[in-house]
Amino acid sequence: MGDVDTGASRPDAEIRFGQKLHARLTGPKPIGFYLFLLIVVTIVPALAISAVLLQRNDEAQREIVETLAEAMAGSIAEAVDRELAGMETTLRVLSTTRSLTSGNLQDFYDRGKAALSGTGSYLIVLDENFRQLINTRVPFGSPLGVTGDPESAQRALNTRAPAISGVFFGRTSQNWVFNVVLPFLRENQPPRLLVLTRDADSMADALSQEMLRGGWNASLLDRNGIVIASSFMSSSVGKPFFLDISGSGAPQTARLAEDMNSESYLRIIRESRYSGWKVVVWAPTAAVEEPTRRALRFLFGGSLVIIAIGTLAAWLIGRQIAGPVRRLAYDARRLGAGQPVDAVRYPIAEVATVSAALSEASTDRKTAENEIRLLMREVAHRAKNQLTVVSSMAKQTARSSRSLPAFLDSFQKRLYGLARSTDLLIAGGATGVELRELLMAQIEPFRPEDLKRLDISGPPFRLSNQAAQTIGLAVHELATNAAKYGAFASRTGRLSVDWAVEGETLVLTWREHLALLRRRPAKRGFGTEIIERMLGGTLDAEISRTFHRDGLECVFRIPLKRLVPERTHSLASV
Repeated sequence: MGDVDTGASRPDAEIRFGQKLHARLTGPKPIGFYLFLLIVVTIVPALAISAVLLQRNDEAQREIVETLAEAMAGSIAEAVDRELAGMETTLRVLSTTRSLTSGNLQDFYDRGKAALSGTGSYLIVLDENFRQLINTRVPFGSPLGVTGDPESAQRALNTRAPAISGVFFGRTSQNWVFNVVLPFLRENQPPRLLVLTRDADSMADALSQEMLRGGWNASLLDRNGIVIASSFMSSSVGKPFFLDISGSGAPQTARLAEDMNSESYLRIIRESRYSGWKVVVWAPTAAVEEPTRRALRFLFGGSLVIIAIGTLAAWLIGRQIAGPVRRLAYDARRLGAGQPVDAVRYPIAEVATVSAALSEASTDRKTAENEIRLLMREVAHRAKNQLTVVSSMAKQTARSSRSLPAFLDSFQKRLYGLARSTDLLIAGGATGVELRELLMAQIEPFRPEDLKRLDISGPPFRLSNQAAQTIGLAVHELATNAAKYGAFASRTGRLSVDWAVEGETLVLTWREHLALLRRRPAKRGFGTEIIERMLGGTLDAEISRTFHRDGLECVFRIPLKRLVPERTHSLASV
């Protein structure tokens, strides 16, 4: 029997526990809980908007950085081309020396060495078998062998044009070098090849002087992808570049999935038209994204701190409110039991008022009943006041419309018109919005299917963002009226919109053509007030409205200084 009772009591205990848990979840909550929810509801949307804005800002900054890096790669490529072109020019100047034509290699050696002193370049003369006749790296007459770069020499001899080598290890210099080869051809004389050679690390100056900060590096590669110079590690010279450089014909930006260290990189490639070498500007993706990550960490940490402060504030304020409320509840129970209640001066005015009322109610039941009735009347009076305020707000909101649905429809359409203008503002950015695009965007929702019924003409004209918003809302009002009463309300009506610049003024003409104007407005409408207030007040426009027998004509004369967007500096000038 004992076992049966125990088994029966266990389900009962579980049921009671479930009932208590349900009561806690669905029952009344303390004031601090609702204060905490209020703080969270206030903070979380702001944090979400901050995160979205941070992401948008990161995307914009990323695009700017990539554009600057691409421009930097082109600048480095041009600097390298200037260096190589200068070397070729030097060779052409040396080729005019008489001692070379006469075969006086001793004199040519002395002149070449003196001319190249301090430049970091050295002169080599090769015969038709690519044997070195002179080399200013070593004294004249020193034993010399075959050039270490026969490929470029053969190419220059075959094409009879200058040739630029890749990087190779020079036996004489015992260093990584590259050559610029110029064929020297004379009638009835064996061919000669003039070679200007330089150490590869001398090209590092062209990279370091143009280098970006924030983890960006630059490397110069030959046609085979071998490193000629690098701002990152000099030990990488003569080795294949560690990133993939395929598809490098035009400047491009790409992320690499993984490299040998499983690290992602951002790289931009520019190929030299003069030499076929490649300039690679690259940086670890983590370094590029570090500012955003740091901002996110700061935002996350700040969010935790704000939430913690809000929680503490909710707890403290809840305690300040909950204590007097509990005391009032205690006084109320005493009042129900007929016990005297003393008034307490609480810091919360409403609670102190209730306490005073309870104190008065405990003195005399009849007085308490009257006090309750008074309080009920006060509550009813306040409720009526609130309803009156709400009614007044509704009347003020609908004052400019004939009916609430008409107000909602008109207001919603104006919002759509503003949204279409905003789309153009975003697309145009700081350069402004094209007037033709703005007019088409606002008139398109009302335009009939027959394209001949709409004619928009005028020279290209770009508006500032503020002017585009204002004119867009005004054109929306005109298009709405045309759809209701004007050119688009009939089957044969036409609308023509044209503009021209006259001196320092833009003249915009809105002309509707009808078989016969059905009626002329007896009074100024709300749309007319909006147009005059927006164009006249905001843009200082002169507005004339004429109702012809065949339709409405509106002419707007707006000063150009209120329309033209401000000029922005180009990225190259920064």
